[in-house]
Amino acid sequence: MRDKLYPILHEEIYQTFAKSDRRGYFAAKRLVDLVGAVCGLVLMTPLLGVVAAMIKIESPKESVFFKQVRIGKDGREFCMFKFRSMCVGAEEKLEELLDQNEIEGAMFKMKEDPRITKIGHFIRRHSIDELPQLWNVLKGDMSLVGPRPPLPREVDQYTPYDKQRLAVLPGCTGLWQISGRSNLSFDEMVELDLEYISNASVGNDARIILKTVGVVVGAGDAY
Repeated sequence: MRDKLYPILHEEIYQTFAKSDRRGYFAAKRLVDLVGAVCGLVLMTPLLGVVAAMIKIESPKESVFFKQVRIGKDGREFCMFKFRSMCVGAEEKLEELLDQNEIEGAMFKMKEDPRITKIGHFIRRHSIDELPQLWNVLKGDMSLVGPRPPLPREVDQYTPYDKQRLAVLPGCTGLWQISGRSNLSFDEMVELDLEYISNASVGNDARIILKTVGVVVGAGDAY
């Protein structure tokens, strides 16, 4: 555990994963991830098809999917998949918008982001753009539940304390997403992630997944 690309600051985080009963948790978590990802992809195939068609109709010449390098467990890079919700060249246009960031810390959030397409506003509001990440779960890059996977440029701004959130696989949903999401500051997100890591259990994962359903339906904190 100690040959991390990003060092963990607090010894108690190491102790959490050093316990023998953690092995059973991680095995159960991986099984739930595999079953959940497969069932999700199969059951939501009609929805995935409709969303893909809507994106293609709006932008016939552009790709339906968007892939982006994110930082996962132990600081390792992986390619994360999403439905495309922004215009082409969105990353290049980000530099022009950084001074309008509505959240403090190593993360960018803007409620009226001009890069988001019409379909993009809808699928982001209901987190539908995140569904292709189930493929990342199958590959083992992500889990159904875990910290939000950050961008490399965000991690470059992390303090050693912030880097503790990289101790586990990132998730499609997590404690941050069900606790206020875009309304929370970066520091609040980090604290929630560390709380999740310290109290990781199958029961907590199940509770977060169930609460996520309500958050997605309500969609009040997403943009």
